[in-house]
Amino acid sequence: MASRHLVLIPSYNTGPRLLRTVREARAAWSPVWVVVDGSTDGSDAALLQAVQADPELRVIRLTRNQGKGAAVLHGLLAAQQAGFSHALVMDSDGQHPAEGIGAMIAASRAAPEAMILGAPIFGPEAPRIRIQGRKISNWLARIETRGAGIEDVLFGFRVYPIALLLQVMDGTRWMRRFDFDPEAVVRLAWNGVAAVNLPTPVRYLSPEEGGVSHFHYLRDNLRLTWMHTRLVLGMLARRAGLRRQGGAGRA
Repeated sequence: MASRHLVLIPSYNTGPRLLRTVREARAAWSPVWVVVDGSTDGSDAALLQAVQADPELRVIRLTRNQGKGAAVLHGLLAAQQAGFSHALVMDSDGQHPAEGIGAMIAASRAAPEAMILGAPIFGPEAPRIRIQGRKISNWLARIETRGAGIEDVLFGFRVYPIALLLQVMDGTRWMRRFDFDPEAVVRLAWNGVAAVNLPTPVRYLSPEEGGVSHFHYLRDNLRLTWMHTRLVLGMLARRAGLRRQGGAGRA
C-alpha cells in the first residue's frame, strides 16, 4: 500500500509565531495538522479562522496542557484513523525549517520502515549550554541503542512510521512530555527501526523574532536524567533477557 504523509505540529503557547510556522509548513506540504495542547495565549484563534479557508489544514484542540508527547499521540491516533501511514513532526516555534519538509518526506518514501531524523546544523545564535548538554544525551543514547546510528536524540524534526511509533507508545506510560523526542528514537531502535539522518539547519529565534521557549534548565534536565536512567536500566534488562534466551536455546 502506498504511503500517506502528513505534517503534524504540536503547539503550546507559541504566540503569533504559530500561524507563521503553519503557513510555512502549508506552503511546503499538505495536509498539515496542528494539535493545540491546552494553550492559554489565544494563539489558536487565528488558526481556527485559517481552517475555514483551507481544507488541508486541521486543528485539534486539547482542553488542558498534557505535554508534547501526549499532543503528538493524539495527532497520531487521529492520523492513523484517517488512513495516514507517516507523520512528519515539527515544532511550532520556528526552529525547524519548513523548506526541509519535502526532502524529509522523500527520504521516508524511499525507506518507509525507517525513522527519518533531522541532524541539526546549529547557527551562531544557538546557546552553547544547550549544544553541550545535548552531547551528553547523544552519548547516552549511543550506549542505550548499542550504536544504532542516531546522530541526535533531541532534535524533533522527524518522520515517523505511525503504526510503529504507536506500538512503542502503547507499551509505556512515559514519552508523554519533554521526554518524547529522545525516548521515541531509542525505543524505536530497540524495536529494530532503522535511522536515516538528514543534515538540517536549526534556528534559535530571539524574542524579537517571535521565538518562544518552554525549556527549563533544572526541571527538564532532571527529566532527561530520569529518562536516561530508565532507558539504561531497560537496556540492561533487555540484554539480560536476550542472554537468558540464548542460554535456554543452547540447553
